[in-house]
Amino acid sequence: MKGGVKQQKMFLQTYAFNATSQATSLGGANGIPEQVLSNMGIAGSLLTGAMLVVGIVVVLAIWAYTSFAWMTIAKKLKQKDPGLMWVPLVRTARILQLGGFHWAYIFLVLVPVLGWLAVFILFLISSWRIFEKRKYHGAFALIKLGSLIPFLKTIAGIAWLIILGLVAWKDNK
Repeated sequence: MKGGVKQQKMFLQTYAFNATSQATSLGGANGIPEQVLSNMGIAGSLLTGAMLVVGIVVVLAIWAYTSFAWMTIAKKLKQKDPGLMWVPLVRTARILQLGGFHWAYIFLVLVPVLGWLAVFILFLISSWRIFEKRKYHGAFALIKLGSLIPFLKTIAGIAWLIILGLVAWKDNK
């Protein structure tokens, strides 16, 4: 028995020595070998890359949905060239036109902060008017304000997409 215990003790000491010397020889910190740390870096990089790809796909899907919805609204309100709703700044200019404002107000986006705020307010007013033309309550446009409040941003964004879809594809009488 004494030989078995002695062998176990010697094995444990050798294993502990090998583990710490391997960790320090690989340059690991706190006993964690660099190989393990680099594998965690690879996994983290893969996860980050996957999240980036998913994020891009979601943004493109939302862009396509909103462009198609605004194009449908423009067609139903008989605006010429509704296909221009797919072009980023042109879409906002056309929404301002549909709301009764001159398209050139889009150039306010070149004025930092105050210009952006002015275009956002004009967008809300235009959306209100457009919703009323489509026989929906104009106050639905105010849901877009929820996107300015951090904890409501996601809920308001989803609600805006639903309302935009209703205004585009459901004729209210």
